[in-house]
Amino acid sequence: MEQTNQKAIIVGVELQNQTDFAYSMEELRNLAAANNIEVVDELSQKAARINPTHYIGTGKIQELLALLDGHDAHVVIFNNELSHSQIRNLEAALERTVIDRTILILDIFAERAKTREAQLQVEVARLQYMLPRLVGLRASLGRQGGGAGLKNKGAGETKLELDRRRIEERITALQAELDKLVARRQIQRKQRQKNEMPVVCLVGYTNTGKSSLMNALLEKFNPETTKQVFAKDMLFATLETSVRSIDMPDNKSFLLTDTVGFVSQLPHHLVKAFRSTLEEVTEADLLVHVVDYAHDEYEQNVAVTNETLKELRAYDIPTIYAYNKCDLTQHAYPAVKDNNVYLSAREKSGLDELIQVIRDHIFDDYMKCELLIPFSQGRLVAYFNEHAHVEATEYEAEGTRMKLECRVSDFEKHRQHVTVL
Repeated sequence: MEQTNQKAIIVGVELQNQTDFAYSMEELRNLAAANNIEVVDELSQKAARINPTHYIGTGKIQELLALLDGHDAHVVIFNNELSHSQIRNLEAALERTVIDRTILILDIFAERAKTREAQLQVEVARLQYMLPRLVGLRASLGRQGGGAGLKNKGAGETKLELDRRRIEERITALQAELDKLVARRQIQRKQRQKNEMPVVCLVGYTNTGKSSLMNALLEKFNPETTKQVFAKDMLFATLETSVRSIDMPDNKSFLLTDTVGFVSQLPHHLVKAFRSTLEEVTEADLLVHVVDYAHDEYEQNVAVTNETLKELRAYDIPTIYAYNKCDLTQHAYPAVKDNNVYLSAREKSGLDELIQVIRDHIFDDYMKCELLIPFSQGRLVAYFNEHAHVEATEYEAEGTRMKLECRVSDFEKHRQHVTVL
């Protein structure tokens, strides 16, 4: 898409008892902005249900036409996913490009996908979206020169000539390639489980600073690492799951995972396509829910993330809340209250406090002990030096005396070869 911003009007239907309508419309504006679309006005309608043929009533269609003419706008964005018949009817009535919330998100994902796996996931999701809408998308595709949304690449290049059968074949081929990548990811995950390293997963609404927090922790605990993750102030900056090891001075380590950010009404095509990526969340020992504390609607963002975690069946995993961007608020930081940590990733303030809360959760299977290891079991001295936090070592006539903190499982495994003091 060329860089000149297209003008658009956003349209939403506020259903009865809907409490988050204003929030979802504001989110739609942000999604449009992330697609370089300038929202020049909005139109809303209160209704008991969405109009099955045109999304909004006929009176509102006339109102929308007047707004489009008045602003010289050529794109209309609807706040819900549209059916193929709704797209077809709206295209005919408005004679403008009609897109919905799902396509907006799919286009952002297409733009941000960097790895082969992410690109495959996005293309599968876009093709699955297009499949039942081929008829309705005919006018839109013709006008844009290909593409389910506003981008003329990726799934968009398939153009309308790709009939249903060929799209289905393409989905099958992509899925086969994706399955191989997913299998590789699962092998890596099993390997991590075998190493018994705890997994901590960063989750949260998109653009709350998850990647910035991960980089700040890497800089602090693994300063020699060159594996910084991409971080930018934009929606869905990170689509790839990044896994990094955080190594602490006392020989304790854990794996930190950064995941794709959540947004309300995340299209089911995407949730389905990204399931293998999102499964990283369900395998975690602990979730760190990163919150943009400076955001006016941060509570709503928290609710959206929790709803998505429920969908992924990850809501029962122990969770701590990292209230980020406190430097932009009046709240004192760094501060800890129960499982809530107030911090600023940008200022690298509150990292020690966060790590301490994480440690309290994931290293609760450690014990302190004093052992006398006979010289014949010298390998155990090397083992504990590598896998435990050794506080003191003394050499005696009968062997090596070690005062240490280690995993309960390590203690049980080797206790028959040592004398417990």
